[in-house]
Amino acid sequence: MRKIFLALTFVSFLFSATNFNSMSNEELIALIGYVKIEEKKEFEKVLNERKDSFSKKEKEQYEKNIKRAK
Repeated sequence: MRKIFLALTFVSFLFSATNFNSMSNEELIALIGYVKIEEKKEFEKVLNERKDSFSKKEKEQYEKNIKRAK
């Protein structure tokens, strides 16, 4: 169920203007490496503001996705 939710979020992200502030930490982390260039600055701003509030699991996923995106 969670994977379906993330997939739907990702698809809706691709076809709409994005409000990163309304996304969960998990959604933001899942989008690492898939953000449009023109939205990357705003995405990184929101992501950096939330890093301190990540759970242990979210931190692990964040690190994994950052490495994958490079």
